[in-house]
Amino acid sequence: MQPGVPDTVYNLALWSGLSQQSKALSTSGARLEFALASPDEPKQQKIPLYSSKYFQACTIGGILACGPTHTSVTPLDVVKCNMQIDSKRYSSTGTGFNITFAEGGIAGLFRGWLPTFLGYSVQGAGKYGLYEYFKHSYADLAGAETAARYQTPLFLAASASAEFIADIGLCPLEAVKVKVQTTPGYAKGLTDGLPKFVQQNGVAGLWKGLVPLWARQIPYTMMKFAAFENIVQALYVHVVPKPKSECSKTEQLGVSFAAGYLAGILCATISHPADNLVSKLNATKEATIGSVVREMGWWQLATRGLGLRIVMIGTLTATQWAIYDSFKVYVGLPTTGAATPEENPEENAIKD
Repeated sequence: MQPGVPDTVYNLALWSGLSQQSKALSTSGARLEFALASPDEPKQQKIPLYSSKYFQACTIGGILACGPTHTSVTPLDVVKCNMQIDSKRYSSTGTGFNITFAEGGIAGLFRGWLPTFLGYSVQGAGKYGLYEYFKHSYADLAGAETAARYQTPLFLAASASAEFIADIGLCPLEAVKVKVQTTPGYAKGLTDGLPKFVQQNGVAGLWKGLVPLWARQIPYTMMKFAAFENIVQALYVHVVPKPKSECSKTEQLGVSFAAGYLAGILCATISHPADNLVSKLNATKEATIGSVVREMGWWQLATRGLGLRIVMIGTLTATQWAIYDSFKVYVGLPTTGAATPEENPEENAIKD
């Protein structure tokens, strides 16, 4: 502050100067990324599509979509995992909830919430951020015409690539989560469960379930993204009575939620055998893929706990897509889907 100038006068002058700079930026066409337009301003793209800021926004959206949602269904996950490990004791969903609550109360139903939150936040960052990156990169490699003709293979390749990397970060936290959830008295959570797990199994043991996790998560994610993208397109063609570019943001987010739930049902079904494998392998140190298959049989691998997982994954997937696309809308980006690679993405811009 200048000597001898009263605080009020100085602050007014400073505010006036900032206002003039803001006006100058506005008239020159400059933009502040991640800023929202006021209700009276025309809608404009705040983040250039496929820029580094775009992929950063998608990564943040993935964290917000996956970490909190998986944590919110921890009670379902606890019961599901125990049904997979000990089907005789946990013979049904209702029985599983009753036993878990009787033995541990509310805290027992939320066992393993911290490794769940951290693990799926890491996975969500990779899953969504890298999917958008690989989808754009593979489309560029293929060329606009080829990418438009083979959209579904492009979605499948991009999602598989993203999940392959994301699972490397998820795996150690998933291993601790399952152990805490399925072994009574093993640990209270991540802070005491992780050191104990490493002491018993070694650092390499944290990635013991990586191959089965890939077997569960890669088909799941391929179905999640490819089915979602195609269902969104089908909804706009056959159900929604107007093009996406004419829909409000509320209507577009409604389509995202509906497509996400339908995709989630398919995801849960196709990935469930591997989900049973992961639970068994992480719960028992001596277990191998072969021993689990022999013990359970293929039918039980495919069906044990499936109903509960469909409810859990269907709701999760729908909510994740709604959160992810809501965040994209919040930062000025269009929602996911319904555009072929050669189309101008701004045709899918959000209407007021």
